[in-house]
Amino acid sequence: MVRTQVQLPEEQHRALRKWAGRLGISLSEAVRRCIAERLPQEEKAPTRAGKTPSRAELIRNALSVVGKFRDCEGRSDVARNHDRYLDEAYRS
Repeated sequence: MVRTQVQLPEEQHRALRKWAGRLGISLSEAVRRCIAERLPQEEKAPTRAGKTPSRAELIRNALSVVGKFRDCEGRSDVARNHDRYLDEAYRS
């Protein structure tokens, strides 16, 4: 084990001590359990700033770029002929 010092706000410290007391475990064990529960969730999900974006946020972010960029070759039918242009790009 590695010894680590952590500073907590009083409210978190109080709540953690209360929870540890109810379970009959040390404060250190309570911290380890919190970390063990949370880290696997964080590692599975794509996150930004520790937060998994909601479906609505993903849609809003995708829609925010619509119409912002122009084709450098001046094409205006990219939506209709996307597959053809993509094929041409990969062949060249």
